[in-house]
Amino acid sequence: MGWPRARSQVLKRNDKVHLSGVERTFPEDDIIVSKTDLKGNLTYANKIFIDISGYTEKELIGQPHSILRNPQMPRVMFKVLWCMLQSGSEIFAYVVNRCKNGDHYWVYAHATPSFDLKGNIIGYHSNRRVPDRRILEEHIIPLYAKLREEEQRHTSAKDGLTASTKMLESMLDDLGMDYDEFIATVGKERHGSRPSGRRRQGYDKETERCVWA
Repeated sequence: MGWPRARSQVLKRNDKVHLSGVERTFPEDDIIVSKTDLKGNLTYANKIFIDISGYTEKELIGQPHSILRNPQMPRVMFKVLWCMLQSGSEIFAYVVNRCKNGDHYWVYAHATPSFDLKGNIIGYHSNRRVPDRRILEEHIIPLYAKLREEEQRHTSAKDGLTASTKMLESMLDDLGMDYDEFIATVGKERHGSRPSGRRRQGYDKETERCVWA
């Protein structure tokens, strides 16, 4: 099973999406919740999700989660997200989504695989909360801008994704951290880092699972 792919009509629509430049927010106590099947198609969206997205429940259910894809998100971050989820691991990530009318909203997402009684992954579940604004502005937004710029520098989408992946890996190497450790400590005082022999995240094309070398 490869990474879930959006339906062709959604991809075409998101190639040239309208962005209003207007940011939406939601109360700090609110939690945006959604569930998808193995292909990334929405099977559940709570009222908070529906309200902030601007879509109706009927418009969302059965559609790929990428219906909310904002072109300001670097593609490498979705590569990391699906790689972790399909390996059976949870992941935390800062994500900017696009509303139906072109507005956008930032979330701090916690996504996990859903398992059946035999331990097989049967879908995915995500809770999203209000992110720390200081972390966004000082760390995440500048990082995403650099990754996105690297992706757009290449005429080939594949080459762009490869380049941004290497850029992200290089940054983590310099910090001596894995992705999950970086997300957990970004914007906080760090007391040293692990030695250069740390585990490195990668993707095994044969098994199509995340691996640590």
